[in-house]
Amino acid sequence: MAFDDPSLFINRELSMLAFQRRVLEEADDRSLPIFERLKFLGIVSSNLDEYFMVRASGVKQQLVVGVLEKSADGRLPQEQALAIAEMAQQFVVEQYRVFNQLMADIKEKTGAHVIGGLELSPEQQQAAREYFATVVFPALTPLAVDPGHPFPHLRNKSLNVALFLRRKEAKQPRRGKKGSTTTTPEVSETSLAVVQMPTVLPRLVRLPASSGTTYLPLEELIAVQAAELFPGFTVVEAAFFRVTRNWDINIDEEDSEDLVSAVQEELRRRDRGMAVRLELSAGASDEVERTLCRSLAIAPYEVYRLPGPLQMQDVTALAEGDTRPELFVDPLVPAMPLAFKDTDNPVFNVIRDKDVLLHHPYESFDPVVRFIEEAADDPNVLAIKQTLYRTSWNSPFVRALSRAAENGKQVAVLVEIKARFDEANNIAWARRLEDSGVHVVYGLLGLKTHAKVALVVRREGNAIRRYIHLGTGNYNPQTARGYTDLSLFTARPEIADDVSALFNMLTGLSDAPKWKRLTVAPLTLQDRVLFLINRETERAKKGEPARIVAKMNSLVDPAVVRALYEASSAGVEIDLVVRGMCALRPGVPGVSERIRVTSIVDRFLEHSRIFVFGTGVTTEVYLSSADWMTRNFAKRIEVMFPIEDPAIKQRVLDEIIGTMMADNQKARRLAADGTWSRADANAANPVRSQSALLAAAHVSAEPKPQPSGGWRAETGRLSLVPRPPTSS
Repeated sequence: MAFDDPSLFINRELSMLAFQRRVLEEADDRSLPIFERLKFLGIVSSNLDEYFMVRASGVKQQLVVGVLEKSADGRLPQEQALAIAEMAQQFVVEQYRVFNQLMADIKEKTGAHVIGGLELSPEQQQAAREYFATVVFPALTPLAVDPGHPFPHLRNKSLNVALFLRRKEAKQPRRGKKGSTTTTPEVSETSLAVVQMPTVLPRLVRLPASSGTTYLPLEELIAVQAAELFPGFTVVEAAFFRVTRNWDINIDEEDSEDLVSAVQEELRRRDRGMAVRLELSAGASDEVERTLCRSLAIAPYEVYRLPGPLQMQDVTALAEGDTRPELFVDPLVPAMPLAFKDTDNPVFNVIRDKDVLLHHPYESFDPVVRFIEEAADDPNVLAIKQTLYRTSWNSPFVRALSRAAENGKQVAVLVEIKARFDEANNIAWARRLEDSGVHVVYGLLGLKTHAKVALVVRREGNAIRRYIHLGTGNYNPQTARGYTDLSLFTARPEIADDVSALFNMLTGLSDAPKWKRLTVAPLTLQDRVLFLINRETERAKKGEPARIVAKMNSLVDPAVVRALYEASSAGVEIDLVVRGMCALRPGVPGVSERIRVTSIVDRFLEHSRIFVFGTGVTTEVYLSSADWMTRNFAKRIEVMFPIEDPAIKQRVLDEIIGTMMADNQKARRLAADGTWSRADANAANPVRSQSALLAAAHVSAEPKPQPSGGWRAETGRLSLVPRPPTSS
């Protein structure tokens, strides 16, 4: 079988939906605290929104413009769109089954209860009327739909109530335009109106209850009181709906004189993007569906009938204000590595003579913040350069960089204003940086800057020394508490030379150098990855030990998948830890029976990228900001960098990769048919990798020698010799 056979590829869009199902499994895991399950339910609902706004909308855009190119798995856009709809419809059924079970469990454990408008007691009806009259009614704008009132534009993800109305009395003359008279509709006729839910009000309205706490969704309240909005009319039907739109931005950078202005204009436009999904309450009539589909240019397969509250993530508000610890996971307390515990000892002293690796969120992100903050105030620091892809709104990095410029240092920041969903935020703090005197650069034409790199230039005596931070995750203290990522501090001259050249390339007009240690996309990263895979293939063909271990978010690049198939066929043992999309089919006889694919879904979002090639003394370990996706190789500025310190390399192999590969509690394994199944949760030696890594971080932070073995007895070491293939 040829390695480019479409049957060897899993569709990337369907693979992403499969990942959402793995997240949903956490919401259905009754061994977790109740509000941790609720958190996962909110995450998967938000993820599904993003999926339609980006992935499904991309497929629909191909349909609109008539693209006939097939995906790697051999599907035309129309076939992909229908397959997405079929799988998403099945997913929604499971999502609401989990929701209903979770709501029952929450009611049992906490007394909190979400009810519908038809379940109100007389006392609750009175409270609802009062709240509607005093709080909700003034914020509403009822919108009629008729020849004189076109169907309103509905913002992306806005919640709405569709109402069919019938006038109570017989037709009567009324004043029309320019003094003409018209008549009211016949008694049997219905009129459509739309009420948009105000986002300034809480989604859940608390009502009096004899026990526990009772909440009524705001849309249910509006539906119950809708007659107050339309005096003289009877409400024949009320239905809830929500529209999802294409949210990607499309900028012709070559024709844009001002990239910031072009992005801002595109942001204003995209709220009018093409509708790609209509969520509609399950009880809505066919007439409501037909009317909305016609008005929104939605195909029938893009309609999702939902047997419960729309925008399910809002229900996570049930956890607000509840302080009972047994309902939540234990609060995260990151370990502070020994090297950084003395805050009076500057970061530069720590990393001057040795590399330091941090594993977030198990180890604190504070040293990364300190690195830039101390540089901003250090009189010996001459310059700071940093890339910023996503950061928190009240970012300590933005404050420190601004302060550094005000202190007279040369500060250059490469801001990615095309970072999806963060465009407006990034533009806002880019302006703040510019106002402070920072040199702000918006990257290279046609490319997103996704690399996570910081450079500090410092005068030390008569010499100049450069300090580097390289990471797999964003410079964002908030996500650093919820995403697993790796940070490397180093002052190695070869890496410093490469990082300096990288910034010169990004901020100036210099050509790319011959890189000493870094591998940079879109210049050399894909070629380097293919070279490293093919080198293991050649070793296996010669009968030498050969091994590949790779951890990433997504694996969909066809060239890399084909290279991995060839490596497996040649005898290379391959273990892949892939959080989300995976186009590769493991376990196919003669093609991939030596490839094993694992996905770990747990409390923290797996985000680090780690690549291991070789065995024994030939082992090479790399970290990167890039996944193995075509967009990362060809359309982004990315960096892959080696781990050269032997102790750090062994830590990555044993503690990090070894622990994740030993996970049998939160790991799922991918089968050749594209299905995922849980690992052996009843194993005699249970390993939950994220819990083990957090425990390891705290043990390492204690100022005492480690006993032989210790916690590693529960996790194991990464085997650096080929293993026999698993049965397929």
